[in-house]
Amino acid sequence: MIIKEEIIDEIKARTNIVDVVGKYVNVKRTGANHKGLCPFHSEDTPSFIVSEDKQIFTCFGCGATGDVIEFIKRIENIEFIDALEKLADECGLKLQENTNKDSEKKKELLYQLNREAALFFYHNFHEKNNPGIKYMNERGINNSTLKHFGVGFAKDSWDSLYKHFKGKNIEDRILLDLGLLSYSKERYFDKFRNRVIFPIINTRGKIIGFGGRTIDKNSHPKYLNSPESIVFHKKSNLYGLNLSRQEIQKMNSVFLVEGYMDAISLFQKGIKNIAASLGTALTIQQAQMLKRYSNNVILAYDADEAGQAAALRGMDILYEAGCNVKILKVKGYKDPDEYIKAYGKEAFLQLASEAVPFIEHKLDEAKKTTRMNTTEGKVSYLQEAAKILSKIKSHVEVDAYIKKIALETNISESAIKLEILGNNREEIQNNAKKENKQRENFPKGDVNNDLLEKNLIKLMIIRSDFITEIRKYSEIFSNTSHQRIFELINLLYAEDQEIDVIKLKDSLTTSNDIEILDEIIENIHFSGKEVQIFHDCINRIKIDRIKKRQSEIIDILQVLDEEEDKENIKKLSNELLDIQKNLK
Repeated sequence: MIIKEEIIDEIKARTNIVDVVGKYVNVKRTGANHKGLCPFHSEDTPSFIVSEDKQIFTCFGCGATGDVIEFIKRIENIEFIDALEKLADECGLKLQENTNKDSEKKKELLYQLNREAALFFYHNFHEKNNPGIKYMNERGINNSTLKHFGVGFAKDSWDSLYKHFKGKNIEDRILLDLGLLSYSKERYFDKFRNRVIFPIINTRGKIIGFGGRTIDKNSHPKYLNSPESIVFHKKSNLYGLNLSRQEIQKMNSVFLVEGYMDAISLFQKGIKNIAASLGTALTIQQAQMLKRYSNNVILAYDADEAGQAAALRGMDILYEAGCNVKILKVKGYKDPDEYIKAYGKEAFLQLASEAVPFIEHKLDEAKKTTRMNTTEGKVSYLQEAAKILSKIKSHVEVDAYIKKIALETNISESAIKLEILGNNREEIQNNAKKENKQRENFPKGDVNNDLLEKNLIKLMIIRSDFITEIRKYSEIFSNTSHQRIFELINLLYAEDQEIDVIKLKDSLTTSNDIEILDEIIENIHFSGKEVQIFHDCINRIKIDRIKKRQSEIIDILQVLDEEEDKENIKKLSNELLDIQKNLK
């Protein structure tokens, strides 16, 4: 979606940043500015400044800065377009985009119809002697929590919702597309009947679908969800995230549960950093969505066989997405809902502190399928363990698990390492060949430092996930233009978002810097080998650091006194030997 610049300017003109920030942060006027505690990092002394004159915010503690749109993006952890839409709604503007207007209009209509349906279900739920609210109260959910989640009720009727929309002259076909109606034997009828209704709301606050839980033990299925539509994609959404995302950021962790009831029950008990999958296996899109808010995911799935199998699949997806994933084992109860009702918040948090890390859980599961008291069983377990450990990216973590397995099986560490290497020997050899070939093409020596810097800038522009690692080597940028471009990239960087090149170029203040950026964009190409070149760049920087330290040590040794500085000479000489070994 491309928004016209004049619309963005109009939104900024109609919006006072102090008023917007004031909804999230307690700021007080100090001279010409307003000041408060930064919402983006923990602090005791206010370092967060809001300028009403310049319509910008700046934190001198964490470096966060930007205009009102940037503030909403950060505080709500949403995309640029979503932040614009939120501000536009608040100041009474409609975003005008040059995309397919008919498609956008249809989407907006479907959102409105879902909202109308949600209100209908909500009013049903709060009628006197309502079986839906009675059922939820019996499950231990109070009215305040039910209102917070907008829970509703579909009556035990074939056409109550259908009649409601008929009175508003809504086409049957549209309601069928949304999954609010079903069609059979040449007639339309309500899809959700005699069910508690859970509205599914995205992080933009739009109702995109519904989940219905039967209150009749004889009715099937137990849970019924809206079908896929142009506004509802199960694989890209999670239940409860609209309410919990700020708490997830604050706690830097999220409990991922299976169902609506688990999420609502935990939320009511004070565990508000929650999200629930939508009745399907966890997807990579959902994992990436969670990762926007926190890398730390605790899977709290049902204790039955199906729940644990789903947890295992989910762990793989989350781990591949780069999450630090653990599994919480609910002891003696079928799901988190039952457990927290029985023991309360503190007991649940204590249980969460004992959650088992991804690799450890996988190894435990592997043990269950083998007879560890036999040689054959140990060999079988070792083979499976080698496959599991081969997925670990950290060499330190691999080494720790190898030591643990060696103690458990009484098999030598070297044999276990060989088994892991054996499973990956071909891949390792192929990667080594690729790396050697890439190194042959990669410029060497200080004269090529300019090209190294340009490579790093282009890598950050095309793959923002490289930025965090490259930040560790900021001293490499000796060219002043490259340094300024690097600093701006850091300012523009937002997790899980690529760098806006137009915004980057607009932020540069000299024609020389702009020309250099254009040259980098146009002339630096990687031919699909971005990851290899990234690693080559980092290795080159590390080697340069080591060589620099080598020169420093040699210079120091030349001025030390052999009698008075024996200890320092010995220490530095040993360090120099280690460096020279590594450089061979």
